[in-house]
Amino acid sequence: MSADHVFAALASPARRELLRLLLEEGGQPAGRLAERFAMSRPSVSEHLKVLRDAGLVAETRKGRERLYRLEPEPLMEIRDWLSPYERFWREKLAALTTMLDEMEEDGDAGHR
Repeated sequence: MSADHVFAALASPARRELLRLLLEEGGQPAGRLAERFAMSRPSVSEHLKVLRDAGLVAETRKGRERLYRLEPEPLMEIRDWLSPYERFWREKLAALTTMLDEMEEDGDAGHR
């Protein structure tokens, strides 16, 4: 699935919360997931469909229930895509910390 589909799926706070629940609590039926939201079960099912279409969740049938589980691969691809930006900001923050430390040392030297 393309990164665009994954980012679009992650744009919704409700879908991010569904992913968090599946991460922390494991696979669950749609009905149990829907109980955690102040929206109708069909609305939760529609969010799950978007996540499934983006490859972020997998669906299995167990009798009449549909069980959903997290599929981490698309998230790892997004993490890899974001990695250069994380390094960029980490380096900028480290440079800022160094500059502030130097300013503090210069200020302390002036008070002696």
